[in-house]
Amino acid sequence: MTNQDRLPVAIDAMGGDKAPAEIVAGAVRARDELDLAVVLVGRPEELGDAHGLEVIPASEVIAMDADPGKSVRTMKDSSLVRAAEAVRDGKACAMVSAGNTGATMASALLRMKRLPGVFRPAIATPIPCPGAELPTVLLDAGANAECTPEWLVQFAQMGTVFARQRYGIASPRVGLLSIGEEPTKGTPLVKETHALLAAGEWAAVCGGTFIGNVEGRDIMSPDVDVVVTDGFTGNVVLKTLEGGMRSLVNAILGAFGTSPETQAAGEVLFPALLPLYGQLDPDNTGGAMLLGLNGPCIISHGSSSATAIVNAVKVAVEMVDADLVGAVAATIRPDAPA
Repeated sequence: MTNQDRLPVAIDAMGGDKAPAEIVAGAVRARDELDLAVVLVGRPEELGDAHGLEVIPASEVIAMDADPGKSVRTMKDSSLVRAAEAVRDGKACAMVSAGNTGATMASALLRMKRLPGVFRPAIATPIPCPGAELPTVLLDAGANAECTPEWLVQFAQMGTVFARQRYGIASPRVGLLSIGEEPTKGTPLVKETHALLAAGEWAAVCGGTFIGNVEGRDIMSPDVDVVVTDGFTGNVVLKTLEGGMRSLVNAILGAFGTSPETQAAGEVLFPALLPLYGQLDPDNTGGAMLLGLNGPCIISHGSSSATAIVNAVKVAVEMVDADLVGAVAATIRPDAPA
């Protein structure tokens, strides 16, 4: 599909800590630097100079700390809801938001709907692996705090499809997050899920390979492609990794200026560390994918810069062109019991 044939990506211009200025700047860069069609959704009077981009008017804004479900139900003219409706109505090929994560999920779920047979949507987040070419896909990263074994098995299927469609991994290796590698380790949920994944029936329709339990230390390694867990655990893992990497980077940068010797060392080492910094920078990831819906939805982090929005739009377009939604739909049985 060419850029001229593809529908635009709907960007929630009001969502995020740096909205709308950084969001608009990212949208303009996506158009100018990548030649991608985008449309902004939000309050026209607050967007400033949209640089010729189309704007879908939306009079309401769901705050970052607002109750997700209530906000989506009552604020029907919010930028999030209108962005999801643009995808549903065939006016956009995907939506991107750096706003309230729960409200983003709720608006996408209520407007786009789940694919037939999907129990619950799941957030798939790429976790960088220093020194490795490809990241590890972690899901669920926060959509479902409480899960059943059957849901986790389906997350494994959707994660496998995502890893193959986005990263070209023919047979993704799937690990179940636990506190030990042995099948007897973990909560009842983990043990029951392990038994289902080990049985192998789930893999027949998606082409994944179950490698058993993995631990937290394995996530940022090249030894596993997809890590499956419940949304509560996944979100704690994600935030812990983000905070730990940020603290480490800040500590290293701070150490370079503590003395003339460390400053000189920093001048030598900094160029070599830049690629690692870029790999760990969340802005370069582009955002997480909400899997299981009848339309692509990219969730960017709340402090997204213009660069993050550019990369989020790029990911959205890649997933549209790879027909990720169609691939998930073909994998999940429409007659699966809820």
